[in-house]
Amino acid sequence: MIADLINKYTVRININVQNWEEAIREGGRLLENIGAIEQEYIEAMIQAVKDIGPYIVLAPGIAMPHANPVAGVKKLGMSLITLKSPVAFGNKENDPVSIVVCLAATRDEEHLQELSELVQILGNKEKVKKIKDAATIQTVLDIFS
Repeated sequence: MIADLINKYTVRININVQNWEEAIREGGRLLENIGAIEQEYIEAMIQAVKDIGPYIVLAPGIAMPHANPVAGVKKLGMSLITLKSPVAFGNKENDPVSIVVCLAATRDEEHLQELSELVQILGNKEKVKKIKDAATIQTVLDIFS
């Protein structure tokens, strides 16, 4: 269940970042802090964008950084941060980004249920607005519970 992954340890709101790389580092750090990934996975998420482009910006204002599991994933994890000031990832249709959801999965199919739940939430414009405007972490957690 997504509520098991999006929790008080994996959510931060109104983070100040200068650019998309910093945004990925902040989201990745939350996954590292809970033991879901190693530091190298953060670098792999950044490198994936540099190599492939801003494909991770899936919808207006929403990015989902991820990388190959062999790059340091220890267990399934998901973090969510909101940015105080949106940043550009280089995706003309969906920039700037204000919600960053970092995903770490040990196998391709491991995260399908959680991803399905996440898509339902992030596909709801009203819920996305509540996440963007959230003044407390609890507000975000309530949306995912």
